[in-house]
Amino acid sequence: MRYSSQIKPISYLKANAAEVLEKINVEREPLVITQNGEARAVIQDVATFEQTQETLALLKLLALGHRDVEAGRFASAETVAKRLRRRRVAT
Repeated sequence: MRYSSQIKPISYLKANAAEVLEKINVEREPLVITQNGEARAVIQDVATFEQTQETLALLKLLALGHRDVEAGRFASAETVAKRLRRRRVAT
């Protein structure tokens, strides 16, 4: 994606807020808002934001799991299955 075509000054956002919101919801591409020539904010549709947050959460879980493996905190699938079977029988 080329962000250069998705950059608008804050004055454009103020004058065209409804149109901007419609566009980002249809195109599902973020819009960079500038103030005094500097990038200050990124606007994106809610569905894309939620998807990004879910992706970040999964990546965090993977990173934590990788750290556990590196630290030796893991068990084989067979061991875990046995533990689960024992818990199931106990309840």
